[in-house]
Amino acid sequence: MRLIPIVTAFLVITALYLLVFEREALLAFARGEAAAAQPVDAEATDTASEAVAEAAENAVGVVALRSVAREIDSAVVLRGQTKAVRQVEVRAETTSTVISEPKRKGVFVEAGDLLCELDAGTRHAALAEARARKIEAESRIPEAEARLDEARARLAEAEINNTAARKLSETGYASETRRISTEAAMRAAEAGIKSAEAGLETTRAGIQAATAAVAAAEREIDRLTIEAPFQGLLESDTAELGSLMQPGGLCATVIQLDPIKLVGFVPETAVNRITVGAMAGAELVTGLQVQGRVTFLSRSADETTRTFEVEITVPNPELLIRDGQTATIQISAEGAKAHLLPQSALTLNNEGQLGVRIVGANNVVDFLPVQLLRDSADGVWIGGLPETADVIVVGQEFVTEGVAVAPTYQEVSQ
Repeated sequence: MRLIPIVTAFLVITALYLLVFEREALLAFARGEAAAAQPVDAEATDTASEAVAEAAENAVGVVALRSVAREIDSAVVLRGQTKAVRQVEVRAETTSTVISEPKRKGVFVEAGDLLCELDAGTRHAALAEARARKIEAESRIPEAEARLDEARARLAEAEINNTAARKLSETGYASETRRISTEAAMRAAEAGIKSAEAGLETTRAGIQAATAAVAAAEREIDRLTIEAPFQGLLESDTAELGSLMQPGGLCATVIQLDPIKLVGFVPETAVNRITVGAMAGAELVTGLQVQGRVTFLSRSADETTRTFEVEITVPNPELLIRDGQTATIQISAEGAKAHLLPQSALTLNNEGQLGVRIVGANNVVDFLPVQLLRDSADGVWIGGLPETADVIVVGQEFVTEGVAVAPTYQEVSQ
């Protein structure tokens, strides 16, 4: 009774052995092929089988994608936002009370429109006083000039008397005392001229000081009216009636939205494809599409993101574009060929260089550096690869350059 189970177990083991370890021979036998029909060199067959077995045993299984470069459109795509071309906080320059009715935010203003008017107080009286002092100083000019003319006449008279006294003294008709007296009179006349000239300069300085006081008083009165510096919209209410304004106090915030700027940040891999003056388009989150030109490209990268700021100026006559709206920006640039790969295919080599690992000749792994051109929902567009490349997309992190692999190719549609 025990013999039958033992025989059955033996037969099952033999069948499993043949199916697992001698599958090829079993299939050949099933097809009626005779191994002895084709004589071969047993030793050569064994060597080849061993080499194939060793290579198959050492090869690493990976999944590769046979990628072909494609032409991508000539545009640099980036995300950005709208920004007012100008925004100014208009502030007071003097202290006084607001006496004008406030304007509400959202109101359109022209350049020079009154935003806030302040109480003049005693400033007009101070201006009148400064003007009176200027008139008074100007009236002293004739008197000072007359004193100078009188001093010059006295000097001329003293010079004549001194010359006559010197000649008479030389001939003995006048005493030495008289000559000395005439010389002293001439020195006094010279001092009188200098004094008159100083008085005239002092009078002129008084006029300049009075003129400066008048200008300061007029400027102080001008500060009482705070006007819009340019055409735009009020982003905040103007100062309320009766409020006290101090120097630096906010009267209103004015923004200019026509034209408007689109601001984005370009990665360093694409910054050389953009030039100032290039055409650009954008689509706002509202669906509105606009066009403009690049007016600014930063020469210095952001320290954190290593990106470069770019500005596009867009006309906005109907003020449909608001400040701070998100936009997808497309900047025209030269076209390029690139490969569309899954982002997971990107890896780093031992030097930290970004690239992909490919299946090279004889199924040996090679590493190629790449440049990121664009990010999309289907993957990333990269440059730097040959026209056709077998890119490893699964298992690239477990192999290095020079390692033999057994690739399984993935369909492009996947």
